[in-house]
Amino acid sequence: MQKFKVLVIDDSAFMRKVISDIINQDKHLEVIGTARNGEDGLKKVKQLKPDVITLDIEMPVMDGLTALRLIMEEYPTPVIMLSSLTYEGANSTITALQHGAIDFINKTSGPISLDLNKVSEEICSKVKQAATANIEPSDEQAKDQDTYTEFQPQQFKHNETIIAIGVSTGGPKALQQVLSKVPRQFDGTIVIVQHMPAKFTKSLAERLDRLAEIKVKEVQNGELLKKGHAYIAPGDYHLQVKSIGRSLAAVVEQTEPVKGHRPSVNRLFESIADLSTFNKVGVVLTGMGSDGTDGAKLLREKDPSTYLIAESQQTAVIYGMPKSLVEEVNPNLIRPINLIAEALIEVVER
Repeated sequence: MQKFKVLVIDDSAFMRKVISDIINQDKHLEVIGTARNGEDGLKKVKQLKPDVITLDIEMPVMDGLTALRLIMEEYPTPVIMLSSLTYEGANSTITALQHGAIDFINKTSGPISLDLNKVSEEICSKVKQAATANIEPSDEQAKDQDTYTEFQPQQFKHNETIIAIGVSTGGPKALQQVLSKVPRQFDGTIVIVQHMPAKFTKSLAERLDRLAEIKVKEVQNGELLKKGHAYIAPGDYHLQVKSIGRSLAAVVEQTEPVKGHRPSVNRLFESIADLSTFNKVGVVLTGMGSDGTDGAKLLREKDPSTYLIAESQQTAVIYGMPKSLVEEVNPNLIRPINLIAEALIEVVER
């Protein structure tokens, strides 16, 4: 198996050494160069043509966000951001993900992390995952009618509709593409599980709220859910939905992870399966693994009128979760990300 070539961009010589040593320990990865800031990094990207870049956010001369935008414009390459856990760091990370970064790694001890070795397995796993990511779906692929299934009408029985969305790697950009196209008067309630650690989902919700016509927020335990709103599970907490009379309420809790995930898409889907007076739509977007598939099976079993939508391979950054749904559950609809919102509007307004 060929080795994936990695470029490490960080202003700290110590961090460049630590990250390089971690990556070089993996037999499938090789650091082919390092750079001390974004400007130096751009020259190295052009010269070395890496398969993956790790990119620090806070750097002198040219910061990580500026470098990311230029890299994606001039030499599109999968990028993993290194982020601090501060509020500002979380905001910058979300901005980076929406500008094309594949994923991020926490600097667990702040800007100069002394315990990155604790997350060495995560670093190598994310770098290898990024190396196979789909970062540039063409307009032709996204428009190709042969890539989607035909719209299959479903006989909904109820007046109220809940849409549950599950997404992982590549999610912030995918959610932006969906939620920014949902109209203000949308006649459905949206609940979302995005695989993401604590402290980052609030920044994600705030940024999406600024870009969308509907209200987007990080959900709180016990909150009553409203139409025309999108609610994101807090990082490291499961989100479930329960009915209280004719209303829906969020249950946010920290029981054990489900198959390694907290929040879990399966847990969210399973909870809406028990809602007897709501039409149900399940959506699975980009992400590694199969989270959402078991929950979707239960949704179909408990309510055959459930409508399931998968993002197509043509636009999914990582075609893992939607592929699992397609192969295991046979969704009603497969669509590129740029047409998911249109499909939701059509389903809900029927």
